[in-house]
Amino acid sequence: MKQVVQNYKSGELALLDVPVPGCKPGGVLVRTAYSLISTGTELMKVSEAGMSMLGKARSRPDQVAKVVQSVATNGVPATYRKVMGKLDSYTPLGYSLCGVVEQVGDGIDDVKAGDLVACAGNEHALHAELNWVPKNLYTPVPDSLAPRHAAFGTVGSIALQGVRQGESRLGEVALVVGLGLIGQLVAQLLTASGVRVVGADPDPARCELAERLGAAACGDPASPAVESAVAELTDGHGVDQVYLAAGGGSNQPVELAARLCRDRGRVVDIGKCRLDLPWNAYYEKELDVRFSRSYGPGRYDPEYEIEGRDYPIGYVRWTERRNLACFLDLVARGRVDVEPLITRTADFDDAVETYQRLKDGELKAVAVLFRYPEQVAEDGPSADAPVVSVPVVPGGARSSAPVRAAKTPVRLAFVGAGNYATSMLLPHLARRDGVELSTVVTTTALSAANAQRKFGFREATTDLDAVLGDASVDAVFVVTRHSSHAELTRKALLAGKAVFVEKPLALTSQELTGVLDAVEESGNDRLQVGFNRRFAPLLQEAGKRFGARTGPASLRYLVNAGRLDHGSWYLQQGTEGSRFAGEGGHFVDTASWLLGADPVSVYALAPSGNEDLQVVLGYPDGSTATISYVTTGAAGFPKETLDLVADGKVLQLDDFVRSSVYDGRKRWVSSRLPKARDKGQAGELAAFVRAVRSGGPMPVPLRSLVATTAATLAVRAALAGGAPVTLAEAR
Repeated sequence: MKQVVQNYKSGELALLDVPVPGCKPGGVLVRTAYSLISTGTELMKVSEAGMSMLGKARSRPDQVAKVVQSVATNGVPATYRKVMGKLDSYTPLGYSLCGVVEQVGDGIDDVKAGDLVACAGNEHALHAELNWVPKNLYTPVPDSLAPRHAAFGTVGSIALQGVRQGESRLGEVALVVGLGLIGQLVAQLLTASGVRVVGADPDPARCELAERLGAAACGDPASPAVESAVAELTDGHGVDQVYLAAGGGSNQPVELAARLCRDRGRVVDIGKCRLDLPWNAYYEKELDVRFSRSYGPGRYDPEYEIEGRDYPIGYVRWTERRNLACFLDLVARGRVDVEPLITRTADFDDAVETYQRLKDGELKAVAVLFRYPEQVAEDGPSADAPVVSVPVVPGGARSSAPVRAAKTPVRLAFVGAGNYATSMLLPHLARRDGVELSTVVTTTALSAANAQRKFGFREATTDLDAVLGDASVDAVFVVTRHSSHAELTRKALLAGKAVFVEKPLALTSQELTGVLDAVEESGNDRLQVGFNRRFAPLLQEAGKRFGARTGPASLRYLVNAGRLDHGSWYLQQGTEGSRFAGEGGHFVDTASWLLGADPVSVYALAPSGNEDLQVVLGYPDGSTATISYVTTGAAGFPKETLDLVADGKVLQLDDFVRSSVYDGRKRWVSSRLPKARDKGQAGELAAFVRAVRSGGPMPVPLRSLVATTAATLAVRAALAGGAPVTLAEAR
């Protein structure tokens, strides 16, 4: 893999080939999607490396003192060899990134492979394609948050810890000195807390940016503008807090703080600036000087950071990890906006050039991101044209089963009997002739007993293996939580059963591959996924009236998903995947069925502050389908509306209550369903039972099920890469 390194002796920067780190217990191996350059801390380190030895000594008197002590203890020759050996070595850069969990170490149960996480640490969140990150230095990324924004997690935590040290209160006024990356974030966090902010920075562009993002007034600290703004906002009393987010050798920030802070105000040092405190000024006002130590409690404590020993929340409310999660939540909810701070997004391959341009002043930036090559495809395509591999459907699997004897019932077993199973599936099956509900399997005995009593199952049990080993069971329904679908499907296929699994089939590409491996191993491809909308009567009738196409089509699908109730298990993204990963297959399948093909490309955008998604699918003939999956719409608006336009015709679907087709002669046909919405569950179940009974092909080809699942999973890759991804069959 590649990693950005620097030789502190020579100042050389390089993109070095280094071994992949191992996945040790107590942490996870993360493949980086975006990493953030700290334009303050990192550039200071890069600049120091380019100095002469005397310059290095002047910039780090603390290290010089250690050298002097070593000379006294070990002598000059030994100390010289030690110092030169350390200087003439490659050191890493970076400490803030977002990536996808590649592998989970022993003892980790809060994330799994495929999850998106934000990572921190100057030894663990490096500018590298892969990093091993211990438990307390990563946190899952909210589903609505774009990976490029989640990469700000560490610097955001530094800013957040500084604000916490200031103990700001609603209605107070604060001065932020230095409006670089940290200063901009401090200003936004204070504004979000109800604090009015005055900013001080010599760069007019940074002042304008801070004002645009909520600061009351900003200006050059050497001008009277800042002092005038403070006087006006505080009635001449001075600000309640000053946050020093500036760097450099000037003592101006601490002097400005003394002049503009109120009596007994607080001065918080976040950056690394000169701190020659003017004694009289600080004494007379009895100013409270505080230091903010990096990301928060836990920093520099190896038992917390490396060994994963958390501090009890009752004693330490905001640790490193909890600060990291809090900042990501604020960005996800739109309380902090990091997008305007991004000056440039550079390809990781251009890392050395990017650092050099920053160092030389050619690139003036608040924040710079490295975008890493998309790693989903096995052949390692470039970030400009990422490819997601669609697993190949195994050949040689049987597409039919022996025809059943006449009048023999189809015996079905259910694994799971939750709300969807008991409200949308079992009522249709319980009253269908020729179907016998054989066994219901649940994890708790009472839920199995309830399903048996209500729907007439012959048996109720908690023993899955007994059901899979029962030769009389023809088909197994998997209607459990999302995280278990792939594994239960795999087991049922290996047991030789026909399988109906509710969406999603899989939450990761690895899970999808595992299902297909089971198909290949068993020769059993008797699989149906609960993509029911293609079976809806109104949509089927509208499709027939629309007729065949001769040219490309444009499809728009608005899904007014709404917000979930607090406590819903759908919100457990760490284990159950994102909402779109769980539900999005419905809409991808519907679009693909209407367009008569599988998608070949996926592009996705996620607006900051909510869970909304815009997904654009491309098809072989040039057709496109745009799925707007939104959670912020009005509750009274229909959940699903769809328009299909092609060849001078328009098909409209209004939430499975009405469908219409308009042709070139201005004719239209409307079908109404006055009593209830039929989204196709009854038709889907009838088709599945017929296939099991007759031994004929499954209602939806396995290739289509796989393509839909792969396209749904590719949405995350498209968000991570910030560019369309190509869906290509693996070779």
